[in-house]
Amino acid sequence: MIKQKKSWWILAIVSIGVMLPFMYPYLTLDPAKSRIAISSETIEYPALIMHIAFAFIALVTGFLQFINRIRRDNPKVHRIIGRIYVISVCISGLLALAVIFYVEDFTKALAFLALAILWLFTTWQAYRKAVKRRFSEHRIWMIRSFSITLVAVSARILVPILLLCYLTLNGFTLSGGREQLIEELLKVNIWAGLVLNIVIVEWMILSRKMKEL
Repeated sequence: MIKQKKSWWILAIVSIGVMLPFMYPYLTLDPAKSRIAISSETIEYPALIMHIAFAFIALVTGFLQFINRIRRDNPKVHRIIGRIYVISVCISGLLALAVIFYVEDFTKALAFLALAILWLFTTWQAYRKAVKRRFSEHRIWMIRSFSITLVAVSARILVPILLLCYLTLNGFTLSGGREQLIEELLKVNIWAGLVLNIVIVEWMILSRKMKEL
């Protein structure tokens, strides 16, 4: 369904390139270097670390799932990668639900909740279709699932655009200072990435269905 064009490989490189710098502070296993405020070093921080680690595994295996050469010529390898992807999403998604309880801002917590539920749901649907050997539907749900995986990337790429929107709406002034600016952006970037990815993917799926009529 997705051809291995240059744009696909560029997306993979950009996605991994965006996520590695974000993950770096967490590789130290030092709560003090966390990019978000940590209220529990015994529960929240370990859950956050594992959530990020398995989300990155899902990102990498997700890209591998759509390589036509593997899917067509090595179906066994494709199935193994698929299982790793599903397991990674399930673990990361469930850990995200646990971390949400420590998020104090309601808007941000709701965004992560919606993201986690959609991620788990679309992945489960993709898995069910594969088990039932309804492969055409399986690919569609896998695309939906992977689009949710990529929200972690798009949400960060959209930050400069959201920054410009914020400054425009506020007359290019920072009345609340830099900290308020960052806080406002982090409240909406997940929502923006989620909406953008869903719109793009559903447009792709609808376009394909229209061509098949």
